[in-house]
Amino acid sequence: MKIFKAEQIREADNFTINNEPISSVDLMERAASKASDWIIQNYSKTNNIAVFVGSGNNGGDGLVIARHLLKANYQIQVFDLKISSNYSKDFLTNKKRLESIDKTIFSKFNKKIDLNQFDIFIDAILGSGLTRPIEGVLAERICQINLSKAITLAIDIPSGLFGENNSQNIHKHIIQADYTLTFQFPKLSFLLPENSDFVGTMLVFDIGVHPQYIAETQTDFYLTHKEDISTAFSNRKQFSHKGTFGHALIFAGSKGKMGAAILASKACLRSGAGLLSALIPKDENLIMQTSLPEAMSFSYSSINDIPKITDFDCLGLGPGIGISDESLQLFTTLINQLEKPSVFDADALNLLAQHPKLLDNIPKNSIFTPHPKELERLIGKTKDHYSRLFETQKFAKKYQIFILIKGAYSSIVCPNGDFHFNSTGNPGMATAGSGDVLTGIITGLLAQGLDSFNALRTGVFIHGLAGDIAKKDKGELSLIASDIIENLGNAFKSLKIG
Repeated sequence: MKIFKAEQIREADNFTINNEPISSVDLMERAASKASDWIIQNYSKTNNIAVFVGSGNNGGDGLVIARHLLKANYQIQVFDLKISSNYSKDFLTNKKRLESIDKTIFSKFNKKIDLNQFDIFIDAILGSGLTRPIEGVLAERICQINLSKAITLAIDIPSGLFGENNSQNIHKHIIQADYTLTFQFPKLSFLLPENSDFVGTMLVFDIGVHPQYIAETQTDFYLTHKEDISTAFSNRKQFSHKGTFGHALIFAGSKGKMGAAILASKACLRSGAGLLSALIPKDENLIMQTSLPEAMSFSYSSINDIPKITDFDCLGLGPGIGISDESLQLFTTLINQLEKPSVFDADALNLLAQHPKLLDNIPKNSIFTPHPKELERLIGKTKDHYSRLFETQKFAKKYQIFILIKGAYSSIVCPNGDFHFNSTGNPGMATAGSGDVLTGIITGLLAQGLDSFNALRTGVFIHGLAGDIAKKDKGELSLIASDIIENLGNAFKSLKIG
């Protein structure tokens, strides 16, 4: 799914109006009806609902929703915040339609109103075209709304939030929504951690924006869904053998950290790699052989024990290897031989941050999967997650690598500058070893012949999907990394893969 900027969304609406064709008021009706239907399906008629509207088309959306809910016998009051005397044409049209049903539905908003009488707020004050922070009386009204305990539903975008960069915004003057009911495309700001308290749970409704505009309009931002993933795979042929699906080498583990090696190795095999060898310390070899008999192992006591790297289709490097001089020596020896894109995680990234000249030896299209602190060590500190995106983009372009920014809506930063956000996963996956599992999954996919982009995008999606499936059984609190591995098969099957 493409993610468009605010001005592109306005262009999309205008293109649809001119080329479907459809009137602007009818497109508003279509969009707001989607939101109304969701509210009716999810909230009973016993709820007392307040609809807050501004003077533009976002306010018009709110009026359409109020009309639909009123017809469905909900208790509705509409508050026009009168932020401007210049009402949009479609706002005025929908105001007349609403008043034709109930002329008493509009109420004045002031400081004396007891907002605690309402169970649900519908925020339709300001849309995505906002370009400066809210101040004055309107800011006071938003603070008043935010103090209430009512469930807040933002229509299209929480009022006060910008569609992209909010680094200069006044955060206390933004509606804090429990749900954001947005139309056709998510906004970039919805996917960034600093805005989670405003956006709440995001729901995207397809309102039939003209497909030609979507297909022809360029963007650097995308949100990955199920439809994007299954096309990366082809069915396994009947006479395939283990060599058909690649041989991966995972360099992981050290004394006390062999769990990282086992998790990464097991996830690699569960993701379909035909063969896996683990490069591990000699003294820890028994742990690997007994924990994962399906894996071969190369146990080392010095760099002389390192296997021939060209025998492998790709490497996964870093989980649990530590940053000792011995680890650095082994790591340096490995990457000096590397010719194919590989996966770098955890201590491999810490070693690169400590010895940045080694970055010049990383094969193009390799994959970095840092957690936030590891990323910071590579690119430096940033003031917020929006600026972090673009600092990471500079780094990815410079070294021609793929970088994953982990978190809710994990973002893949591509060497061509594109960003691909992920739509799977849950907070229960913020647990020890989850990153090691992800490294193993991506390494396994890369070994099978997927290109770096598809291996990373698919790996992140499958990792999150397996976590979501595990959550249904274990819940978020009790979910551990092994649960993700155990549900990889279910995740692949749900996508009709394997």
